[in-house]
Amino acid sequence: FPPAVFPLSCAVQSYSWGKVGLESEVAKLVASSDPLVQIQPDRPYAELWMGAHPRGDAVIRDNRIPQKTLGQWIADNPACLGAKVKDAFQGRLPFLFKVLSVNTALSIQAHPNKELAAKLHAQFPEHYPDANHKPEMAIALTPFEGLCGFRPVEEIVSFLQTVPELRALIGEVAAEQLERSGSDDPRGVSAALRVCFTRLMKSEKKFFVDQLNMLVKRISQEAAEGKDTSGSNGDLLLRLHSQYPGDIGCFTIYFLNLVRLEPGEAMFLGANEPHAYLQGDCVECMACSDNTVRAGLTPKFIDVLTLCEMLNYTPTPSSSKIFPAAQSQLDPSVYLYDPPVPDFAIMRIEIPPSIKLYLVSAVDSASILLVIQGTAVGTSTAAASEMTLRRGSVLFISANESISLHLSSPDGMLLFRACCLL
Repeated sequence: FPPAVFPLSCAVQSYSWGKVGLESEVAKLVASSDPLVQIQPDRPYAELWMGAHPRGDAVIRDNRIPQKTLGQWIADNPACLGAKVKDAFQGRLPFLFKVLSVNTALSIQAHPNKELAAKLHAQFPEHYPDANHKPEMAIALTPFEGLCGFRPVEEIVSFLQTVPELRALIGEVAAEQLERSGSDDPRGVSAALRVCFTRLMKSEKKFFVDQLNMLVKRISQEAAEGKDTSGSNGDLLLRLHSQYPGDIGCFTIYFLNLVRLEPGEAMFLGANEPHAYLQGDCVECMACSDNTVRAGLTPKFIDVLTLCEMLNYTPTPSSSKIFPAAQSQLDPSVYLYDPPVPDFAIMRIEIPPSIKLYLVSAVDSASILLVIQGTAVGTSTAAASEMTLRRGSVLFISANESISLHLSSPDGMLLFRACCLL
């Protein structure tokens, strides 16, 4: 049999929003896993891609395996996915696992559902490269901030009353419609919210730049005088404006929840959920797709009409955006994040210092294992030889294979494992 468990060397993406040099968790993991890698101090290390996506297919680090990349190996050995996964996802790994290190905000975006993805891909393949949906989940590694989903209406109404520049962009008619919409009529609320947000996003460039400059000037003056600007979300406004001056995305902070995650906390982003990561480091898992509809805080292609049409306009408090992990009944070291989509799930594995031998158990799905903390020697009947695991190591584990970890670090280990639990 060919080895079914093997180490991977993963692709780094240098998007401009990433943290630079060794400030980046991505760079730290790469440097730790491969001492020969030179980290460039001024290069952004934004994303580590652990998977078989054609734009960042992981390289196999086992010279007994003839295939060079994980994508090639899975194509030649589709049974490694597990029978159910192989059938459900046409012989492809259904997820892409990532680490993100965010320095400046990512674009205001949403990912289409399957139906819309197919339509967009058929019409505009240059902007929408595939026909798949892209639900995703982020789990914080360091304190992490993002915008996610529409705020409760009373919060938006409060901003409409304290931020005249916002009200000017939306217009009196739409603002009053939202103020009058009652909680007893959720469809009316969503309709009013859709009108307000669409008016904002479609406002004339010169008009919104003038309003934004007035707002930034006013908040800067108030802050300089020591006044409390929280009623206008002043700190975040100034931060985003410094990153993307004159960008319409700066106004979305008055519509979208600010979600703060502590390490280990997660947020799940279903189809059509507006979001933008702001800062911090996380592991992320998603369906294997690159479809993103963007509308601000970005120099990339913007598709405001599609975004405003597709969004989920249901207001919810930011606390509801934190997705809970369930501690495993069978293994107290395992916390499972199991989102409401079939494509992926994530396990956080916290091995305490008292345990020196730990079994990474078999699951009926191919999985990818990432080491965040700790060192161990891994052995498996399915591996060609023993494997040294340290911070930044990434392993591919075929379905129904397990690994014994012989821990050598005094403070235990922290691992994340992405898989598909059908």
